[in-house]
Amino acid sequence: MKIFDGFDDIKAAVGKEIGASEWVEITQDRINRFAEATCDEQWIHVDQERAKRELPGGRTIAHGLLSLSLAPMFIRSVMGLKGLRNTLNYGADRIRYLSPVPAGSRIRGRITIAEAEDVPPEGLRVNYHMVIEIEGGQRPACVAELIALHYR
Repeated sequence: MKIFDGFDDIKAAVGKEIGASEWVEITQDRINRFAEATCDEQWIHVDQERAKRELPGGRTIAHGLLSLSLAPMFIRSVMGLKGLRNTLNYGADRIRYLSPVPAGSRIRGRITIAEAEDVPPEGLRVNYHMVIEIEGGQRPACVAELIALHYR
């Protein structure tokens, strides 16, 4: 884990990869709970029997938003920032889902600091470039630009 001593350290890291998180298994149970929480129970996510018959690979696939929802955990697992009062999710730009994540797969987030700009009062807006990789996959599951506001 990379620990930043303050906003100047983060600004100095613009353009640099911070690291990759640990692998996280995307179980069918996790997919089912996400489907229930979001009311998105499309069969490709939850119907294992139909997936065996009709989907390439024969397994259900995770919601793209499930993969993206793990972004805060991925970021917190690779970096820390000393002296923070709080952090707010400011949004995301350029989100693309490039490959499906089959149930039972493992994914991780690879984080780069893309931009960092002071925001009054006492804030720093940071754009994180995240690539969500699938273990053994040839293409990422997702790429996104995530924006956070950090306050000291």
